[in-house]
Amino acid sequence: MAAKRARTAGDGDVPPEPTPLLEAARAPEAPPGPPGPTGLVRFGTSSFSWADWVGPFYPPGTEAADYLRVYAQQFDTVEVDATYYAIPSTRTVDGWVAKTPEAFLLAAKFPRSIVHGGEAERPDPARVLVLDAVREDRDRFLATMRRLGTRLGPLVLQFPYFNRTAFASPGPFLERLDAFLADLPRDLAFGVEVRNKAWVGPALREVCARHKASLVLVDQAWMPHGDEVERTMDVVTGEVAYVRLLGDRQAIEKVTTTWEREVVDHGDRIARWADLLVRLTRRGVRSLVYVNNHYAGHAPTTTRRLRDLYLERLAAAPPEPEQPAASS
Repeated sequence: MAAKRARTAGDGDVPPEPTPLLEAARAPEAPPGPPGPTGLVRFGTSSFSWADWVGPFYPPGTEAADYLRVYAQQFDTVEVDATYYAIPSTRTVDGWVAKTPEAFLLAAKFPRSIVHGGEAERPDPARVLVLDAVREDRDRFLATMRRLGTRLGPLVLQFPYFNRTAFASPGPFLERLDAFLADLPRDLAFGVEVRNKAWVGPALREVCARHKASLVLVDQAWMPHGDEVERTMDVVTGEVAYVRLLGDRQAIEKVTTTWEREVVDHGDRIARWADLLVRLTRRGVRSLVYVNNHYAGHAPTTTRRLRDLYLERLAAAPPEPEQPAASS
């Protein structure tokens, strides 16, 4: 099976910036062992269906039907990308349940028809989040994903970059988002990811917090790093903090279009994410982290790298100062 290379909505809307490359001769690393305890943070990858991972991550000879079963022996969560392109069948979702342990967590994206407005290259503002237009897809998607039971993690509204022909300002978009979130069932968890840098601010945070939806923090070419967002406002708006390491798709695909090893060095940015996750952990916040192949070239290796650095820095973090007792 060829590795999936479908284009993610919003990628390429802003010219990429150069990124440092690792040595091309770097050899693939051996498959990792089972994950150690990570406290309040779960680490995983965006998607698991990559034939390029057979060898460096999946044992040689692993069949596509067994990818998730083997993946779940290495990580305890995954973000499913395929739901963006089509609502999965009940058979597919039941298969995810059968191939993962009960404690496994599966996050997924809302369908493109809801967050993009259809299959056209440009978003259709007449349909994006318009309940009369998307309610049928929304309800079918939610009903199908509920089959995951306790394995169901947050369902993410990943929006593309919206230019002024879609939304002249963030106000109309936020009004529509507010109404859409208000109409979602309260017993499920949701996340919101925007790709307009200027929209990441107090107004978006307020809408997300009102509905307990996680404001998704992304590491992407033109978006602010999570610690930059943290300096301007509290990044926790839902039951979990949600982090996605996406990278610069255009830049990395000039170097490679196969995903068996890391080819970009993001060590400094990964260290910043590790520190942010430690700060969230010290606050008692649960976090989910997902890494895309397009971040550094091989998502499993980068995920382990971030997980290990987080655990190292968490162990080394000084204890919180004791708060003075309240006077009577």
